[in-house]
Amino acid sequence: MADDVTAGGKTENGASALHSFDRALHASLAGVSAPGMTFAEGPSRNRDQGLRFVRRMYIPRVVGLGAGFFAVASVLYQNHAHALAWAALIFNGLVWPHFAFLLARRSADPQRTEIRNLLADSACGGIWIAVMGFNLLPSVLLAAMLAMDKISVGGPRLLMRAIALQLTGCVAAAVLLGVDVQPATTMVNVVGSLPLLIAYPIAVGIATYRLSRKVRDQNRLLEMLSRTDGLSGLLNRTCWVEAVSSELSRIERNGGPASLLMLDIDHFKLVNDRHGHPAGDEVIRSVATLVRATLRDYDTAGRYGGEEFGVILPDTGIECATAIAERIRLRIEAATLEHEANIRCTVSVGIAAATADVRDVREWIERADRALYRAKALGRNRTVRHETGAPLAVAQINS
Repeated sequence: MADDVTAGGKTENGASALHSFDRALHASLAGVSAPGMTFAEGPSRNRDQGLRFVRRMYIPRVVGLGAGFFAVASVLYQNHAHALAWAALIFNGLVWPHFAFLLARRSADPQRTEIRNLLADSACGGIWIAVMGFNLLPSVLLAAMLAMDKISVGGPRLLMRAIALQLTGCVAAAVLLGVDVQPATTMVNVVGSLPLLIAYPIAVGIATYRLSRKVRDQNRLLEMLSRTDGLSGLLNRTCWVEAVSSELSRIERNGGPASLLMLDIDHFKLVNDRHGHPAGDEVIRSVATLVRATLRDYDTAGRYGGEEFGVILPDTGIECATAIAERIRLRIEAATLEHEANIRCTVSVGIAAATADVRDVREWIERADRALYRAKALGRNRTVRHETGAPLAVAQINS
């Protein structure tokens, strides 16, 4: 049978300087879409994925730029900065995060727009470092925090681009504004820097935790999907055979009984020929549901291939296995497996116990399979068990 199909200095000219730099920034951003960055920088193939990325970056930006506002404000306050500098700070720290969010969300390519927003954050950070006269603590803290999210989002490549734009913004602002270098940090600056020092790493940590948890959940789902037959919802053939091997190894270590069932839907080809493959698929799903509902919690069912299923019955001797097989067979016989065409089917079942002379997994499965084909040969819709040293025993024969 086939295998199953189975993200303060001089500020009077501040407005014109920022306007000039804004043009330079947009010119440089035109080339940010280079291949090889962690987040795809070509046209987005999945707008929903891009929107999720935008939403994920929104809170860290609100917290980071909001907290950064106090660090920069502490320097502007002690340097008696011009009103234009305060207006620019209010916009960058308190308005820009929301504007950037709307800009990316309404973009045809949200992911690329958000990458540009992140680079704009770094460029503006460079401007504020110059405007603060390179005040040591706020400047270093601002540069470090702006590097943190670039690394977490796009790795070294995005970080290098962000640093380049940050240096460009810093140098441009220093030249255009004629900034005086004042690296001394006062207690006012220390206190003003505390929100950024505390709040932003926490916000980034929370965002990273949520992302890692989502990735972990997706990995679990992928693992489950890799083990599960997509049509029946049971284990696929490879994983079921692995489970048989584990059970046989357990028996060899600890002893005790175990049995194997192989089930096959009778005349399944006729179902496909008469009613079509969608109806046949529904029959397979229904049989799998009935098998699962009849078994105990510790039994293991799988789709072996096509219309054939396998069941592992741990700690189960041949007599009890026969009773379980009969319950399965009778429930399937009594059920309507596809309601639109009112399809009813039967199954044939073969049973093999894990006796001392079973050498390996292949032999155990082959014994149950031979019993199954014996059930087919005897007229189908019956259970046949393999018994060592004796002819195949027919447990139930229905006309």
